[in-house]
Amino acid sequence: MPPASRYTYLGPEGTFTEAALHTLPEAATRELTPMVSVPTALDAVRSGEAQAAFVPIENSVEGGVTATLDELAAGSPLMIYREVLLPITFALLVRPGTPLGDVKTVTGHPVAQPQVRKWLGANLPDALWESAASNADGARLVQEGRYDAAFAGEFAAAPYGLEPLVTDIHDAENAVTRFVLVGRPARPAAPTGADKTSVVFWLRTDHPGALLEVLQEFAARGVNMMRIESRPTGEGIGRYCFSIDCEGHVQDRRVGDVLMGLKRACREVRFLGSYPRADAQQPTLREGTTDEDFVTAADWLTRCLDGRS
Repeated sequence: MPPASRYTYLGPEGTFTEAALHTLPEAATRELTPMVSVPTALDAVRSGEAQAAFVPIENSVEGGVTATLDELAAGSPLMIYREVLLPITFALLVRPGTPLGDVKTVTGHPVAQPQVRKWLGANLPDALWESAASNADGARLVQEGRYDAAFAGEFAAAPYGLEPLVTDIHDAENAVTRFVLVGRPARPAAPTGADKTSVVFWLRTDHPGALLEVLQEFAARGVNMMRIESRPTGEGIGRYCFSIDCEGHVQDRRVGDVLMGLKRACREVRFLGSYPRADAQQPTLREGTTDEDFVTAADWLTRCLDGRS
């Protein structure tokens, strides 16, 4: 089957990532290949073995998924083309017939632990937690007898011959995980009016106010940042890059102007794409920041240069 018809995703079968992927209409016409990790899913795209990869990038409880953020900041460039928001609740999956009192060891993806910590403390205070590569992989490990229970989606029980002992587990109401469809760089889709742009940047120098100077590029043009996270570059203690999501599309004058400002001010900028927001929420623009305002200002400057101001 040609790579153009293949999507990779964080597997194995039964992950929240797989459940979110199936909400995309095109998933029904693609070969969906589970991978053991976020890096391997993205590397399949880089190597041309897959058209796109579908991976988690952010959780409303724990924040950014560091494996995804780091992979998008390093290696050959990739771009985000779609995002999906999936409400998250967990089930405690066990081998059939296992009572709650016999659960001494539990497993799940590291991002799951902060979302069930209070429940664990109240119901299984002495249980030992061990992380798994994914929640579904935790279910597989329970099936193999290596752990007594796994925190995963209830839908992961059947594929692994388990039963949901407890359902609807979540410490935070309305917990949501954000997933992105990532492919090789190409022209972004046309603006929808409800878009998001993602970038990573590296500061040129480390001096007082260096980050503030960069962030003012957004503030001065009325571009709202939706997420900002620092990640170590591996170049030494205190050396970080910054991953940002902001409202708007690169074709919006205000956003394009911000990106040019970042390019001037930063050592390196990596454009990760402009794509439709999953919540379809349109930004509220301040006076002076619409495309028309930018065009008017440019026309005024031209008249000044021509002596017609």
